[in-house]
Amino acid sequence: MLLSSFLRHRHGLLLVILYLFALAAAVDTHPQEDAHMSNALSMYRTIKRLGIPDSNIILMLADDVSCNPRNKFPASVYGEPGRKLDLYGDNIEVDYRGYEVTVENFIRVLTGRHPPSLPRSKRLLTDANSNIFIYMTGHGGNEFLKFQDNEEISAFDVADAFEQMWRGKRYNEIFFMADTCQANSMYSKLYSPNILATGSSLVGENSYSYANDQDIGVAVIDSFTHYILEFMEGVGKTGKQSMKDLFDTFDPVKINSHPGVRSDLFNRRLEETLITDFFGGVARVDLVEPTSESDSAPPSWQDESVARVDGKLNTTHDDSTPKTDPPVVITTTTTTTGGGRAGGSDWKERAARTWGAVGVVVGLLGVAVVRSTS
Repeated sequence: MLLSSFLRHRHGLLLVILYLFALAAAVDTHPQEDAHMSNALSMYRTIKRLGIPDSNIILMLADDVSCNPRNKFPASVYGEPGRKLDLYGDNIEVDYRGYEVTVENFIRVLTGRHPPSLPRSKRLLTDANSNIFIYMTGHGGNEFLKFQDNEEISAFDVADAFEQMWRGKRYNEIFFMADTCQANSMYSKLYSPNILATGSSLVGENSYSYANDQDIGVAVIDSFTHYILEFMEGVGKTGKQSMKDLFDTFDPVKINSHPGVRSDLFNRRLEETLITDFFGGVARVDLVEPTSESDSAPPSWQDESVARVDGKLNTTHDDSTPKTDPPVVITTTTTTTGGGRAGGSDWKERAARTWGAVGVVVGLLGVAVVRSTS
């Protein structure tokens, strides 16, 4: 089930829970190249490892490499020459594959403009509280990226799609990443707020692969993506590394190109923006002071509630004693009514009645058996 953002009132504070979404797209169909598909699948594996579920990921793959007859290892895709990890594996969910990967479908996913018959699994079901990571890789040039080797998406298309998302309240923040030749030109036309962007190469500059596999005979991953993933392997679900820490690892000598970062549209400092704000699946809860007296009044369901705080059950019943809430993240909240265990002695009375009824039934059955045997 897709997790959507929601609001809960608790003791005069508003808990705003943000959920993370990701869109990864490898958009070209060159059978002689394995790198672009490996790029997308490697990024897909990383965001899943950090906790983003498949229900919150849209994966678009041209999907030409794994089943290509020239692939020496059918139904497999590897991201390093040693072939230690099959990125294709058994645990991936491809939402758009083959000729479904088009510019039109990509923009429809971003803007949410789908026919009613389209299943939920192919939709980006975000709202104004959602952080979105968008990763694109393939063959490109100055302000364009090729789809299926026969159409292109331009930097203007991407910018206008993001603006539609902003006006439609489909995101809180976006982290946009492109790995292609002249990738930095893909974010040059962005104008919507709360967007952080990075690319693998300057305008007029190519992006290069990291390594070739001699058995497969092609490049297996691109340098920019490889070094990002190398850094990401040291990030855990609750890691404190910031976006600045990631960008500081960009080394033009290793990558063989000059990555770029655009942060003028972003409203937070990079050193204060955690990588897990975009790559991780751990919900962040912000405590916001109430804006009116009605917000500060605790709802009726708070009279008897069971909350899991820092891994421990905290049961509250008596509203006469003052409560002080520590600044912690509430991961699970359930509500009980008077009919449950937290409802006092009613359950004992019902249990007594139940066992009494069982005793009557057993007695009647015993009488019937005696009469039938006599």
